[in-house]
Amino acid sequence: MSSIPGYTKGQPSVPRAPISLTELEELKKSALLTDEDAHYLRMAGEVLVPRVEELLDVWYGFVGSNPHLVSAFARTSDGKPDEGYLGAVRKRFGQWVRDTCEARFDQHWLDYQFEIGRRHHRSGKNRTDGVQAAANVPFRHLVALIAPIALTVRPFLEKSGRPAADVEKMQAAWLKAVVLQVALWSHPYVREGDY
Repeated sequence: MSSIPGYTKGQPSVPRAPISLTELEELKKSALLTDEDAHYLRMAGEVLVPRVEELLDVWYGFVGSNPHLVSAFARTSDGKPDEGYLGAVRKRFGQWVRDTCEARFDQHWLDYQFEIGRRHHRSGKNRTDGVQAAANVPFRHLVALIAPIALTVRPFLEKSGRPAADVEKMQAAWLKAVVLQVALWSHPYVREGDY
């Protein structure tokens, strides 16, 4: 069991995903995510996990410098960012990096991706941390944030000392994994019958 508050991957409280593992495999094919990519995700993990706090600093700096993004963490009472909420999410965000790099794409992983989607959507946002903040992360930002989440890992990968070809493959694997996860997280935002 994890010591990260609100991190519930693999716990019975996480509802079963509304798609099957077969459908997940189809979605992986749509995202061009292969077994070779899984190998390069693990290689990326060797670089990113030890430096996860530095990576989170980059991402939090980006979010913090964009009022329209940091507003997702703003208290409804005064409109100011809830530092406790930001801190709790940061811990889970760091674990997300680890989970992405170590993904086994099993049932627990799949179930938790849908849980992450609910936690961004009004159907579940704020409940994990018991906060009174913005009720929803707009879907358009989930999609748009693929770019900074994917592109900002490159400098970390380049500093690893790995050959350029490995850096390219790690970067591509990371991008594919992020796209796959955002596709899964989109479920609560999509009209019933259209997902």
